[in-house]
Order: sequence, then structure tokens, then C-alpha cells
Amino acid sequence: MPLLPLAALFALVTLVCAVFLLLHAFRRSVGTGMMVLLIPFYVLFYAFSQFEHPRKNLILAGFFGCSVLAAVFLGLGAHGLSAALQGPSAGY
Repeated sequence: MPLLPLAALFALVTLVCAVFLLLHAFRRSVGTGMMVLLIPFYVLFYAFSQFEHPRKNLILAGFFGCSVLAAVFLGLGAHGLSAALQGPSAGY
């Protein structure tokens, strides 16, 4: 199974979960929404301390878990693609 489409699928799930976080942050205030959007790692603080949603656990698991899986499958897929483009090795 090709890994790059799988990475794209997990990235899409991450994007959907991030939209939930961003919408909640912008509903709280424009400043909070801009901080979640622009400051790296503030989304971690916001997600665990201020994000309130009936399905908070599912959204956070989807956001963090799928972002890690997307990165892993993207790396593995890119490595496999570069190995396939180089051709067979010289007898090793």
C-alpha cells in the first residue's frame, strides 16, 4: 500500500481537528484565535487548558495522533519514493 496517500488522509483528519480548535479559539476572542494560529506550541497549551467541547478527547486524539502518523507516513513514503527513483543498488 502506498504510504503517501495514507499520510494525506491523516493530514486531512489533522486539518479537520485543527479547524475545531481554531473555531473555538476565535469564538473566545480574536486575540486567542490569532495566538493559536500564529504562535507555535500555543495550540498545545490552549488545547489542554482552555478548549471545551463535548468531544474534546476525540478531537485532541485526532489532532495529535494523526499529525504524528501523517509525519511518519510522509517520511516513510518519501524515503520509499526516493529509493524507487534511484533504481536497484549495485549488488549490495
